[in-house]
Amino acid sequence: MGTADTDGTAGTGSGGARTPRDADRAEKWSIAWILLALALWGCLAVLLLSSYGPEYDGVPRCEGPLVDPFQRADGVCDSELRQWPALLGVLALSTIASVVAAATTVYARLLSRLARMSGHPKPIAGTGADTA
Repeated sequence: MGTADTDGTAGTGSGGARTPRDADRAEKWSIAWILLALALWGCLAVLLLSSYGPEYDGVPRCEGPLVDPFQRADGVCDSELRQWPALLGVLALSTIASVVAAATTVYARLLSRLARMSGHPKPIAGTGADTA
């Protein structure tokens, strides 16, 4: 648009000087998506593997769906979160979060490389590389 950026160069609208800042922002978002995906995968593992239900002599009566897939039909082990439709929903959310985390990480790395190749003086934090 012809306006001056903070470094004194003419702006191009999409912001050549914004590339390091955008790379930092994308890297932070990728870390957040990775942590969310890890939390969802952890929840799925707990729901599939951990014991639950009322205790009998200090031991829970019900096992996780992967440990004992054929639970008692007396209603003691009924848990809506331990049923397969709910577990498949958590699996779908975990998978979506993982795919978004991977795509955001690739995008952040691409922006970081573009910032270094275009000769911006500010190095991107966490890359460990100096600018040329």
